[in-house]
Amino acid sequence: MPLKKDPSRATFRKLSRQLNKLAKKPAPENVHKFRTYSRRIEALLDELVPKFTRNDKKLLKQLARLRKKAGRIRDLDVQIGALRSLKIPQEASRKSQLLRTLSEERAHREKKLPQNFNDKTVTQLRKRLTRAASELTVPGSEDLLRIGMRGVLELGRERAPLTEKTLHQYRIAGKRARYIAELAGADPKAAQVVTQLKRMQDVIGDWHDWLKLTQRAEELFGGVRESSLVAALQNVTRAKFREAVAALAETRMALSEKGMVAVPVRPARRPQAQAERATAAVA
Repeated sequence: MPLKKDPSRATFRKLSRQLNKLAKKPAPENVHKFRTYSRRIEALLDELVPKFTRNDKKLLKQLARLRKKAGRIRDLDVQIGALRSLKIPQEASRKSQLLRTLSEERAHREKKLPQNFNDKTVTQLRKRLTRAASELTVPGSEDLLRIGMRGVLELGRERAPLTEKTLHQYRIAGKRARYIAELAGADPKAAQVVTQLKRMQDVIGDWHDWLKLTQRAEELFGGVRESSLVAALQNVTRAKFREAVAALAETRMALSEKGMVAVPVRPARRPQAQAERATAAVA
């Protein structure tokens, strides 16, 4: 039975309100909210709409294009914050150089972003959002959990050891599952699943942010033999990787106890070389 009060409508309204804010000033908070709300709507349509209408297809295409542009800025904001938090006495000049490089790229992308949120685009998006929201039907809590967890379950059936790529895929699948489960509102089982998935998502996301920062430093300065800054970043990234793997194992155990995940994950391999890391999926 569909939910009596459809909480998905709020997501569409929040994204609609966020469009003007982002057009006026791509501040970190505005960029983050647009990215989050657009991802939520993409997940809702992908998981809950049996067959896309013409409006759905055009809406998803527009959102994907704009989300990627906003996402690049958001990634830079997170990398800048992570780099500033890194306290090492060595290679202060290279740390400053990397910070300057990231900040300059951020400023360049911020300057260009409002061009993509002109009045015509914002008006079209709002109309498409209103139409998509009016046509969306949200099922009951049990169905929401079953639908939301499909992606996580599919990954769990793979018996290969975890790699950086599959770990990041778990983050994406867990995030989408959480977005769907949150629609169940006060349902106790859904609330527990949401809490567990959010912790996993945050820890894996933290690792992935440091990974991308490390890769950027390697592009500028080379490997550990050429730069102690790169060595320090790699050490942090390896520690974050271990934390992410532990968070995934904890989540799978908790979900298994709820009867939502049945296949255990094999122990993770050590982080891969840069050439392999570069192929990791980016959400």
